[in-house]
Amino acid sequence: MQKRTLTSFYPLILFALFLTGMAIVQFSSRNMPDNDGYYHIKLAYLMRTEGLKPDFPYLPLSILNEKQFYDHHFLFHVALIPFTFGDLRLGAKWAAATFAGLAFLAIWYLFHRQRIPFAWLWSLGLLGVSDAFLYRMSITRAQSLSLAVLALGFLWLLEGKLWRLAFLSFFYVWMYDAFPLLIALGVLHLVAVLLVERRLEYRPLLFIGGGILLGMLINPYFPVNIAFSIQHMLPKLTDTTSVSVGNEWYPYNTNQLLENSLPALVAFTGGILALGLTGRKMNVRSALALLTALLFGLMLFQARRFVEYFPPFALIFAAFTWSPFIVDLKYAAQTQGGSDSPQPASSSLLAGLPVILLAIFVALSAYKSIPAAGKSIQASKPYDLYAGASTWLEQNTPAGSRVFQTDWDDFPRLFFYNTHNTYLAGLDPTFMQLYNSNLYKLWVTITRGDVQEPSRYISSSFGSSYVHTDLNHSDFLNQAANDPGLKEVYRDDQAVIFEVVLPQSD
Repeated sequence: MQKRTLTSFYPLILFALFLTGMAIVQFSSRNMPDNDGYYHIKLAYLMRTEGLKPDFPYLPLSILNEKQFYDHHFLFHVALIPFTFGDLRLGAKWAAATFAGLAFLAIWYLFHRQRIPFAWLWSLGLLGVSDAFLYRMSITRAQSLSLAVLALGFLWLLEGKLWRLAFLSFFYVWMYDAFPLLIALGVLHLVAVLLVERRLEYRPLLFIGGGILLGMLINPYFPVNIAFSIQHMLPKLTDTTSVSVGNEWYPYNTNQLLENSLPALVAFTGGILALGLTGRKMNVRSALALLTALLFGLMLFQARRFVEYFPPFALIFAAFTWSPFIVDLKYAAQTQGGSDSPQPASSSLLAGLPVILLAIFVALSAYKSIPAAGKSIQASKPYDLYAGASTWLEQNTPAGSRVFQTDWDDFPRLFFYNTHNTYLAGLDPTFMQLYNSNLYKLWVTITRGDVQEPSRYISSSFGSSYVHTDLNHSDFLNQAANDPGLKEVYRDDQAVIFEVVLPQSD
């Protein structure tokens, strides 16, 4: 009875451990990692205070303009709403730690349902499998909940829970535009069953596809969500370097990967080794785990952002392939010497050796990864970056006036502090490029300092009366200093604001 009671508390105990580990990483600095978290928590705040579909006039020269706006993280923002009471920065940080803890708990649940020995210990390995993974899980973005969805989808593929897969797919569309990953899981499951059992199991893929189709059609933003999904995904799939996008869309070099994800690589290699040691035919779950880890590994070699998926699925693969070996050792130890004889000490040691080695691996990797991830967060930009400039704009410019920025990735912080103004580009530079490619090219040349007297174009082509720039755009600042149409009205150690003062034509 006591054992059953303790087992029922496993999820709470594990979630507390996951939350503690991620909080240690998260609160190693007052700053928030990455920029996008500022946008997500502020939009969730607007959803709480203005309605679940607030007006979004903030990026009028992009495919996220007010008429075409699609919240492609809708359910993620709904999940953020409870964290928008009080200090939004603290709320965003606690949300990131909480969602990561829930994702890790979903992977424990996968292990638990699949009867993996020492499922709790394998799941604790998530705290050490990769410091880059922990860093990504610490960003207030949808990746954590996306990982939870994929873990549940993986489980229900193995269990044949078709209707659950359909509902999961439906809500995945509403939560995050990475929903094609669930289709990829369905395809890999079909391949795994075909290779191992020599039969074509296509029903899960049909239910996943049906759920996604319904999620696209029955959607609070239909039909603009369909056009946006096509516009947003195709540039990433066909030519990620045609527009200068965020650093996350470019790969790690080999040394970086060995430094930040060595335990994940060891887990994947160890899983391959375990397949040979057990001497058993590969089953569907091991085949699916191998194919999934390979897929995310290939994606990681293309873009570092997929470090949020490869390490956990490398660990899942290792757990699935080593579990038969651990079970065999335990069975051999129990049967050696007969049922009426005590187990020899050597047999007990042999049976306990895998869990001892696993515990050492988990402890050492977590000891390295948690501080390393915290150190990465400590290198984040100050949380009050552009707070002063945003306050000045809010207090000294007309409501809704358009601000010309010299960096697209400054938008989340400007938006976080100031929804009084509107801006040019944000979240992804392709959003502006897709809206008007010529305008985007002009914007790039101006921000690089290649245009003399840029005020003429800033006013006529972009409809902006104010310019915000950081101090790193020295070429633009030089052009602005020589432009009689730009008047410096604000400066601090983070940013400069210019007012466009062109003479009015008759």
